[in-house]
Amino acid sequence: MADDNKGAFLDSLIRSNKQIRTDRAEAIGEDAEITFKREVEDIDLKIKRLKRDQENMLDMSPNDTHSLVLATDFNSKQFVEKDIQLGIQIRNEEIKFEIAKKRYEYLFGGNK
Repeated sequence: MADDNKGAFLDSLIRSNKQIRTDRAEAIGEDAEITFKREVEDIDLKIKRLKRDQENMLDMSPNDTHSLVLATDFNSKQFVEKDIQLGIQIRNEEIKFEIAKKRYEYLFGGNK
């Protein structure tokens, strides 16, 4: 009895070498693309959070209407060091982001 529907198992056994290589390549490519895209997005999110942290340093308003921010509570040296450190981190992440984004576009064919 000839049956055109042989089932997935038999179909898998009789696949050609080209079909097997194509299936493997597609699986590897999809996994790499998703992982790469996620990494680019994670770097972008990290940059946004660092910028937000840097901007939040400028918020020196009191926590409530009854408290005051005193000049003695403010450590200018710490403020400057932290601001510069955040700036360096932001710049490094921006460089990393640009490199990762360009490589993603090159490897996987543009914006997806």
